[in-house]
Amino acid sequence: MSQAPLRLVFLDAATFGDISLDRFKTNWDCTIHPLSASSEIPERLEGYQAAVINKVALDRSILDMPTARELRLIVVAATGTDNVDLKVARARGIKVCNVPGYATHSVARFTMSLILELTTHAGRYGQVVRAGAWQKSPMFTRFDFPSVELYGKKLGIIGYGSIGRSVAEMARGLGMVVLVSARPGSPGPTPESRTDLDVLLEQSDVVTLHCPLTPQTKNLIASRALALMKPSAFLINTARGGLVDEPALIDALRERRLAGAALDVLTEEPPSPDHSIIRATQELDNLLVTPHCAWSAYEARQRLLDEVAENILAFLEGRGRNCVV
Repeated sequence: MSQAPLRLVFLDAATFGDISLDRFKTNWDCTIHPLSASSEIPERLEGYQAAVINKVALDRSILDMPTARELRLIVVAATGTDNVDLKVARARGIKVCNVPGYATHSVARFTMSLILELTTHAGRYGQVVRAGAWQKSPMFTRFDFPSVELYGKKLGIIGYGSIGRSVAEMARGLGMVVLVSARPGSPGPTPESRTDLDVLLEQSDVVTLHCPLTPQTKNLIASRALALMKPSAFLINTARGGLVDEPALIDALRERRLAGAALDVLTEEPPSPDHSIIRATQELDNLLVTPHCAWSAYEARQRLLDEVAENILAFLEGRGRNCVV
């Protein structure tokens, strides 16, 4: 890098909520865009050496444009980097770094809250009270929804990074038996402690996904995997929407071949009003969908921006930090 001040652009800063970006404006020549439509991105990259993105897509069509010729660093303010064409970035000499582990506790806690909601229906029972149904009950309790104990049940975890491990710790605290499967395409030999994926699907009472979206994991949970699961089992996805074949899941839920599912992520985000999963929520009482918010605890977002700043500083000092390219 030259001695000129780094020119830095945020392309979707609104996705960080109420976390201050003052340090970036103080330390660098920084332009902040709350959101950027795909048609606006090329012009907004022109003249900048570094870009911070969360969910903005930087594909070949954008990175090969003359307006991106000065770009030398892409900081993905997330763990997953599937929204950046890493092959093109490597060929162009653009460093790409991410932020692993920033939302471990937030996502693990949210995952457990989804499991608890599917098995206790605490939120739905709250709605029963708000609707006045308990007040009209002839007895002290109600049995509107089936409640399932988790003690002694098996939790199958696919993807055993920091989030998967944190979920496992919480689940064991509830008396669950934890099974872990190596995700397809993971490097190196499979540890002996891992359970074969088919066996995990067959035996688990709850299956939770914590792996990245790759060519090997796309539609990992499709018709075949769903057919292996117990009709009494639950599926949780707080990782990436593309891990699940959504039409196949809807069919399994509709036909009661699966007891329930909770999804914090979809293949299209934000989803269109006629998205198949969104339409299914109006029909199916065994499908819970939340708006990709598992990661969003205030502390996690603050940690995320702290790590983004450290990644930029490391780049300027010639150090590799959290580099995926």
